[in-house]
Amino acid sequence: MTKKLVRIADYVVGDGKPLLFILGPCVMESEELVLKVADRLAALRDQKQYQIVFKSSFDKANRTSVDSYRGPGMEEGLRMLDLVRQKTGLPTTTDIHEAAQAVPCAEVCSILQIPAFLARQTDLIVAAADAAVARKICVNVKKPQFVAPEDTQHAVKKCRARGLHDVLLTERGTTFGYGRLVNDFRCIPVMKSFGVPVVYDATHSVQLPGGSTTGGQREMALPLARASVAAGADAVFIETHPTPDTAMSDGPNMLQLDRIEEVLRQLTILRDTMISLGV
Repeated sequence: MTKKLVRIADYVVGDGKPLLFILGPCVMESEELVLKVADRLAALRDQKQYQIVFKSSFDKANRTSVDSYRGPGMEEGLRMLDLVRQKTGLPTTTDIHEAAQAVPCAEVCSILQIPAFLARQTDLIVAAADAAVARKICVNVKKPQFVAPEDTQHAVKKCRARGLHDVLLTERGTTFGYGRLVNDFRCIPVMKSFGVPVVYDATHSVQLPGGSTTGGQREMALPLARASVAAGADAVFIETHPTPDTAMSDGPNMLQLDRIEEVLRQLTILRDTMISLGV
């Protein structure tokens, strides 16, 4: 199948193009946090010409514990994302969990993200695709932890059936036994064979599910991200926070904000090498 290049705001993503980086704190804890992270990412974009999209969630609807912080809600969350867009010029993305969220989120975001646990929900994908077509944006479908990479083609076909051809697929690990995710890097070329750019989710792939809160191994995120770029990933998703150990969601797997510049540098060198080799 012909490889598809996807335009996201002023960026172009796909074979032969620079990496796209999807970065930001897991959940919107406060306007202060959101803007602090966004300002740092915008500075890296300006200094290094990196293709950076700001990501954060207004609602973590799949938290393990009923007592866990979920986020500020859609209205306040979209206000913060719009503020990021206005102040920094960064394109934005966020998760949607219900079909009714697609249209309002498409008015602010450049990518509508379908969470892994919901990626088989046809009504959600159709609503996202319709909203994306109307706003000329794209949809990023995260591969469920329980789905083979070959089967993600069905989510792509659902989008294309609605007239949406700007689609991304994300590899974020596969459930292996209890409390572990593993990455099979064959997923990347398999999903790319459907004619879409593929994102590697470096921080959710190192989660350690189970217990009252999800654990993680953030020290493994960069080695795995490097492997994903070598395998052909067109984008890398990394959640980052100024002080991950105090974060209100996914702290154990998020990377510290002051480490992000070095991470992006290494991954960019690998991507440039892959492009120079023609692979």
